[in-house]
Amino acid sequence: MNLPTIAELLPHDGPMILLDRVLSAGADDLCAEVGIRADTLFCDGAGVGSWIGIEYMAQAIAAHSGFQAHLLGSEVEVGFLLGARRYVCGRGTFALGSVLHVFVHRALQGDNGLSAFECRIEDAANGEVVATATVTVYLPKNLNEYLQRGAQ
Repeated sequence: MNLPTIAELLPHDGPMILLDRVLSAGADDLCAEVGIRADTLFCDGAGVGSWIGIEYMAQAIAAHSGFQAHLLGSEVEVGFLLGARRYVCGRGTFALGSVLHVFVHRALQGDNGLSAFECRIEDAANGEVVATATVTVYLPKNLNEYLQRGAQ
């Protein structure tokens, strides 16, 4: 399967796209890759703080949503990260030079736009699971209407 580029699947622009590419995607799952380089956003010279793992997971979820839209011929929609439960990471830093695989699996999908994803980050070199979390997101049916309601 020929997968779209990560930029085609995310509503983000330029340097805010933290993932490098999608490795696989399906109805409920997606795996993305990110390499930790000196020019990686949030890199302090030694690596990227492990708290950024939540954003890697959130962007992989957004890429999953973008992939589903791509399959339907729809535009990529903006969604919202609501929270993460039980984020556990065995490292303080994702080390410079490492390559990470970010896996997301849609565990729950509500008709109201709420979803929960089981997420994990693995070290691509050895398959070690270095972080896990359950991430909850919201994808409004109509973004402009949702934002208007929030402004009132």
